[in-house]
Amino acid sequence: MSPAPLTEYVTAGRAGGGGARQPRRPASSAMALKYLGKGRALVTRSMMAQPDSDFKEEESLREDLKFYFMNPCEKYRARRQIPWKLGLQILKIVMVTTQLILFGLSNQLVVSFKEENTMAFKHLFLKNYSGVDEDDYSCSIYTQQDVYDSIFFAINQYRQLKNISLGTLGYEQDEDDLSGLQICKQQYRKGTMLPSNDTLHIDSAIETECILLEPQVLATKEISDLRNSSFFSLEFYRLIQVEISFKLKGIDLQTIHARELPDCYEFENTITFNNRAHSGKMKIYFDTDADIQECKDWNISGSIQKNTQYTLVFDGFVIVSCFASLILCTRSIVLALKLQKRFVNFFLEKYKRHVCNADRLEFLNGWYVLVIVSDMMTIIGSIMKMEIKAKNLTSYDVCSILLGTSTLFVWVGVIRYLGYFQTYNVLILTMQASLPKVLRFCCCAGMIYLGYTFCGWIVLGPYHEKFEDLNTVAECLFSLVNGDDMFATFAQIQQKSTLVWLFSRLYLYSFISLFIYMILSLFIALITDAYDTIKKYQQIGFPVTDLHEFLKECSNEEFSTRSEASLGFCCCRQRQKSDDNLILIN
Repeated sequence: MSPAPLTEYVTAGRAGGGGARQPRRPASSAMALKYLGKGRALVTRSMMAQPDSDFKEEESLREDLKFYFMNPCEKYRARRQIPWKLGLQILKIVMVTTQLILFGLSNQLVVSFKEENTMAFKHLFLKNYSGVDEDDYSCSIYTQQDVYDSIFFAINQYRQLKNISLGTLGYEQDEDDLSGLQICKQQYRKGTMLPSNDTLHIDSAIETECILLEPQVLATKEISDLRNSSFFSLEFYRLIQVEISFKLKGIDLQTIHARELPDCYEFENTITFNNRAHSGKMKIYFDTDADIQECKDWNISGSIQKNTQYTLVFDGFVIVSCFASLILCTRSIVLALKLQKRFVNFFLEKYKRHVCNADRLEFLNGWYVLVIVSDMMTIIGSIMKMEIKAKNLTSYDVCSILLGTSTLFVWVGVIRYLGYFQTYNVLILTMQASLPKVLRFCCCAGMIYLGYTFCGWIVLGPYHEKFEDLNTVAECLFSLVNGDDMFATFAQIQQKSTLVWLFSRLYLYSFISLFIYMILSLFIALITDAYDTIKKYQQIGFPVTDLHEFLKECSNEEFSTRSEASLGFCCCRQRQKSDDNLILIN
């Protein structure tokens, strides 16, 4: 928008550094204005006199504002100010990315060790396990004899674990006592059931009974002795579930090949025989929870310890670099807020009106906020990584989230420096201009999306595996919007109910047609419209605000191009006069 006319103006001879003051003219003559060029620059035909102190203060403010909105190359040419933040950000990109890669390789070893042990446990303790889970459960059984065989098979495998396992596994030991294998069964209270007469008398209260089998006791007993126990006499019509839980110890030795200290693990394993449905199909679930613990007594010779020290030193250097970047960016934000306050007070005092919100936001540099958040996450993640490396901490997941997100923010922050080039500036301006409209559009489209999600879950859930729960439905519909897996979604619907089958066709066809042909096209049109608007502004000029007009009055003598060579890595061109039409970018 064009700024409102200013009520006072500076003397005409300020460019030469002096000149006689003009006599004060009536306010009506001072309001004569005309527009020049594409930028619709505001030019006065007469100026009012002002004291030298006010003139110097105004010129000082203009120069500080002009310098603030310069890019690092222009700042170096103007005042020989070395772009420390730019150099530090480039250094951070290299260091943080290297740190992330090193931690990622270490984290992969941890994840693969957990996954491989989980698969080994399923083959060890689940009878006739095929190697592939049937659904969200591992396998299923259908006869009473299969239930007994599966339970005693797990007990027998636990009993002779050290003789059959290929891994470095051992029994859990707690305070000099071996904690063993615990078996619990849940069942309804006594009752009678006669399905032939449709008769059922049962107490819905659930009672739980457990036994503990210690490894040293199992070593002296035969499995046949356990079969005769009254505990294993199951009444299946009132049996809800049988749960077998035990703990095992393990050591990950593959980290030694990566020149790292080994990790000690505690695996909490649970085998659940689920009979809640009483449908004739008992589902078997195998769950394992791996907890990394500090090895109590280890002695490893070689160069592993020295390699660990080098890594810790590198992580410490990353922390120092991020802390320096954090201080510099925080200082820049504080100085920008002070400059904003000067500009707001100057406008209010001299022109008797407030600065618009758009001009106020020019001083709030979102890129610096992003860098500060990234630095804080990197510092916290690096400290956690050092503790993990020293085997004092085991929070791999939290550390990976912090380091991964901080690396993402570091790379996104590079866009700020690309924005100083006009070609890349178009992309950034398009994203900024389209973001509010896109968010409002997504809110409206999200209502329709949620409606289809709930409808698909309640109607198609019992007949289609992709609609069994709300999370799966949302993922399936998002895939359909992107054109993925369409035929499989149509084909996998069960034709047990003709009415549901017909509804599924209407549901899927309407969703795909609405979102792909209409909503997605409108979404792209919003971004295209913003791009066309930015291109048009670059040709005819951007809307001018008070801040832009104020900066145009600044004398360029203080910031003229110098003949000396500037920084080699910061060789972008100096801003030309035509760049005044470009919108200010923080």
